[in-house]
Amino acid sequence: MAADSPVPLATAAQLQEGPYADLVRSYSPQALSDLMIEATRMCEGAAGRRLAPFTGLVETERATGIDPDEYIDAGNVPLDLAGTLGQSYAYAMGTTSLVRHGWLQEFAPKYPELWAYSLQSITIHRSYGGDQAINLSTVRGPDPDSGHLWFNIGTFLPIGSLVTYVYGGGYQTVPADLVRACKYMAASIAVRELDPTMAGHGHDPDVLAADADAICASYGRG
Repeated sequence: MAADSPVPLATAAQLQEGPYADLVRSYSPQALSDLMIEATRMCEGAAGRRLAPFTGLVETERATGIDPDEYIDAGNVPLDLAGTLGQSYAYAMGTTSLVRHGWLQEFAPKYPELWAYSLQSITIHRSYGGDQAINLSTVRGPDPDSGHLWFNIGTFLPIGSLVTYVYGGGYQTVPADLVRACKYMAASIAVRELDPTMAGHGHDPDVLAADADAICASYGRG
């Protein structure tokens, strides 16, 4: 089984630059690396979402709803070749209620300019059978601030279809407050490991963890 190895929100070197260096002076390089990975995952757990760069995430959603202004039968909409073919296929299959929008669950809650996506594949699974791999060049998005994708009008995506997304994303440049949160979380873990009874250490792990949680909460889902 492969080890969990995300890019940490804060590096070991960043933790060692400040007042928490004394906490980890006896840690081996591997133990320190593991500590930063654990702290990163705990920050993501506190926020309830992905924050560090990731890849190969698989999500499936049910295609629901359609904007009336984008309903093909709402008027004489000029279409390109792909749209005309898609409309013709929709008529042949007995439906023109084609979904145009999708949303990824993971997106930047703050600082979208620091977030980057890598869309790997989109597959439509229709309820009456048949799968279709979407040409990604025909899809607008995903938008870093919302995870929104906008399908070309020629895409045959009936309401009720399942859509599977495979993608990567995350903060390519980690916001400074998340770096701070990761350092707090790592320091909290180290204190509990070194002094479980809290009898003789100057750092309070509960305070450190609470400070980390408070920062991560601003990245949480509304």
